[in-house]
Amino acid sequence: MIVELPDTSTTAISKQLIKIRDSGGAFTSGRVLTLLVCTDEGEPTEGAIEAANEASREHPCRVIVVARGDRNLPSRLDAQIRVGGDAGASEVVVLHLYGELADHGESVVIPFMLPDTPVVTWWPGRGPDNPAADPIGQLGTRRITDARRATDVPAELQRRLATYAPGDSDIAWSRITAWRALLASALDQPPHSAVTAAEVEGPADSPAVDLLAGWLHSVLGVPVTRSVGSFKVTVDRDAGPLVLCVGMSNQAIISIPGKPDGRVALPGRELSNLLAEELRRLDPDEIYHLALQGVAGIIRAEDRVHA
Repeated sequence: MIVELPDTSTTAISKQLIKIRDSGGAFTSGRVLTLLVCTDEGEPTEGAIEAANEASREHPCRVIVVARGDRNLPSRLDAQIRVGGDAGASEVVVLHLYGELADHGESVVIPFMLPDTPVVTWWPGRGPDNPAADPIGQLGTRRITDARRATDVPAELQRRLATYAPGDSDIAWSRITAWRALLASALDQPPHSAVTAAEVEGPADSPAVDLLAGWLHSVLGVPVTRSVGSFKVTVDRDAGPLVLCVGMSNQAIISIPGKPDGRVALPGRELSNLLAEELRRLDPDEIYHLALQGVAGIIRAEDRVHA
């Protein structure tokens, strides 16, 4: 069910929420967090709501969407309340802000936040330069950005490091969870020889590949080169290189000298899966911070080594 509330107020929205709750259409007792979704004019609001709805099936929550519109229009608040089949396992409050009101979203969302629950802020589009200092970001104990939306990925990751605060994370970091697990598992198997260097190849504009290279640099403490090419990770060891690459049908292929190649199926992950993973932990992600620090130390021969 979708209830439209054009040219409305926060008081009218709150009353409508109570009316829906009293009629049995929605219950807040099972909600475990408040998810604030922030989009700007021209960004895919509906896609973000769909991903949040799917993620809410694992993490029941109240989703509050702050959709900033044209700032040249008179100040106006249009709202939607979505429950039932249109809201996954959540309640969705969509707030379309126009004019001067678009720059004061933090004041508009506060009346709808669930009391005594964690708050997560997510920017599915281009996030603020400093998420922890952003007025809506300050409401969250966890702040999720997506560096893939940046036009200059290396500069974006440097900015994320410079402004990092406990609770910051990025969807790009979740994209490589499976790859990190495979590499950690492979390196934990014999032969346990010293690692001397590593190289990570991937698309030039992929922050996930940069973060993977930064993570290896931080945890292994060896020089890591970031190259441009098809996805491939080579870890040089005294006993011979360990190679992780992608084969046909998105299979991960792990090659270790003297052993048959290992193959693991890694299907593509939807945005809703990545968001659900981010919502599983609400404490600071120290390893993500290490990866950001590692990005600053990776080697870019001629800034990008072309494979």
